[in-house]
Amino acid sequence: MVSNDQHNDTIDEVIEEQTEQQQEVEAQEDSRVNELEKLAEENQQRYLRAQADFDNFRRRTQKEKEDLAQYASMKLIGQLLPVVDNFERAVSAASANQDFDALAKGVDMIFRQLEQTLQQEGLKAMEAVGEPFNPEFHQAIMTVESDEHEEGIIVEEVQKGYILKDRVLRPAMVKVSG
Repeated sequence: MVSNDQHNDTIDEVIEEQTEQQQEVEAQEDSRVNELEKLAEENQQRYLRAQADFDNFRRRTQKEKEDLAQYASMKLIGQLLPVVDNFERAVSAASANQDFDALAKGVDMIFRQLEQTLQQEGLKAMEAVGEPFNPEFHQAIMTVESDEHEEGIIVEEVQKGYILKDRVLRPAMVKVSG
């Protein structure tokens, strides 16, 4: 027969073995918890860095947008400065010489120079007379009776309209046959 002491020793060994197994499981669980905590911390740091990068990007693009808006007309103004210079020369020469024919020719040349500069930037004058009235391009200020034109046709342009690239910059003010 097995004595009580041997039986107690066997029970103690089993308990000790189970305790060791439980400690190993707990150690593995602690190790896994530590790994997960470390991973969570790394992900938190990545998130914070990404958030900071996004905030910096947003501030930088906002600044670039403000700079662009502030200096958007810089190129056009640079192109218009020779026109301004020519106007100054024409006024100066006209007051010195009292030659109004030369002044008129000079102003005409300057006007063509200005028109060319604006066309290079995409500005086009609308052709309105003889066209059907279109409220997207024309602003009717008056209707007139006309034997020459059908109803709804533009008979006179009071103020030119302009298109910049593909948008109406200013509608033409017109008189329409009624």
